[in-house]
Order: sequence, then C-alpha cells, then structure tokens
Amino acid sequence: MKHFVGALKPAILNKHKPYKLIMSTKPKTPPNGANGAGAPADPITYRINPEVEAKIDAHIKENPKYWNFIQTMPRERLERTAVLNEVRELDRQQRIREGVLKQINQNPELKRAYDLLVKNVPEEEKEGVIAQIGRTARRAVARVQGQHQQQRPEGVGV
Repeated sequence: MKHFVGALKPAILNKHKPYKLIMSTKPKTPPNGANGAGAPADPITYRINPEVEAKIDAHIKENPKYWNFIQTMPRERLERTAVLNEVRELDRQQRIREGVLKQINQNPELKRAYDLLVKNVPEEEKEGVIAQIGRTARRAVARVQGQHQQQRPEGVGV
C-alpha cells in the first residue's frame, strides 16, 4: 500500500493549475456542546461551494480508477493520507521560507533593505514577515519575467 501514497494527491490540488482549490471544513454553525460529552446534538453541516464541487466532480469523471481506489481505501489509511498531504505541504512551505531567508541573508544590501522594511515589527515576528515579503517579491519578479517572455517573438533575431 505504501507505493500508492505518492499518487494520492489529486490533480485538482496541483499548484501548477491556473486555479486554487479551497475547501472549507468549517461547519456552518458551531456544534452545540451542551450534551455533556461535547458531542453535537445535530450532525455537522459543511459549506458547499458549487465551483469546488464541479471541479471535484470533473476530476472524478476524468479519473474513475483513481476514484475507485480512494473509495476502497480503509478509512484509517485515507485519514492518514490526508494528514500526510498536509505534512508535505507544510514541509514545502518551510523549504520555500528557508530558501527565501537564505537568499536574503546572503546579500548584505538586500538584508539591510528588508531589515529597514520591518523595523517597526515586533522582534519575534520579523523573520516571518521578512520571509513573507520575500516570497511575495519572488512571485512578482517571476510573474513579470513570465510576461516579458510571452511578449518576445519566438524567432531568433539577427
């Protein structure tokens, strides 16, 4: 079963797609904890986003074997796979953060500029804010570079 774990991240969650899938797991109404044990009296009702539901339905229709595989997984394995995907996402975010901070710290002029930007931020939050600004700047630069590449003619100039 271990070799299937890598294949469990649905294509609709792929960050390379032009859309971002956001699924809410928050209940519409907070559970009523008056039952002593904290169990809700009524079942939890989750929000339904028709756009997200349509994307899920399309993915299921395009990938029936994958959908069958998901449906036949034992519940514990499915739950652990969902947690594994969350852990992988957090690891990916941490690697990006460390890469951004490393790039900033290697350039003293850049480091001074970022320190100036966050001079009024509480000390314990500075590194996080610097990483966030750095990620935003990195995305902006990549977007501009991508636009310039799209505007260039594909032929080689003489």
